[in-house]
Amino acid sequence: MTDHMASLAALVGSRLCHDLISPIGAIQNGLELVALAGKADTGAEMALIQDSCDSASARIKFFRVAFGSANDGQSIGARDAAATLEAITRSTRMNTQWAAADKMARSNVQMVYLGFLCCESALPVGGTARIEGGDGRIRIEATGKRIAVDDRAWSFLAGGGELDDLTPDKVQFALLSTLARDRGRTLSARPAEDRIEITIG
Repeated sequence: MTDHMASLAALVGSRLCHDLISPIGAIQNGLELVALAGKADTGAEMALIQDSCDSASARIKFFRVAFGSANDGQSIGARDAAATLEAITRSTRMNTQWAAADKMARSNVQMVYLGFLCCESALPVGGTARIEGGDGRIRIEATGKRIAVDDRAWSFLAGGGELDDLTPDKVQFALLSTLARDRGRTLSARPAEDRIEITIG
């Protein structure tokens, strides 16, 4: 993936997330009004719709950072970054621990989120991802009962080999590698039998 293509993909991602979040927000507002008015059953069916809307909203917020554009000077607080990760892993077998700086540049949170997606893809039965560090150096460590890595994708992320015939489920590997190179950052990836570690320096 070239730098130009990465920039274009980021703009497309930002546009899609921007256009999708408004109707989902409107549905959430409508559900709140229905509940307040007491004009409909607010039992299991409404709860399911609300949970689905909340999940969709959280994932779009996550994707907007992970795959959208990150301008210089923008930052994201630790509470917001951690809450977004927690929201997208709720009701899944993944857990996250945010032990990084109180505030981080949006461009670095973007790389954290992409790194998380890389780790998540190697944990088929779930696990825990821990994020440490700050703008200067970021470390993502993921552990789980079962580690199943795609050797070509992880080798590419570590700076070796090619990632030909890129598929949608591996796009995070290509984008993270491209962004790190474009931003002058070092990137190391070390998958092992019981853990995975990504370091961004």
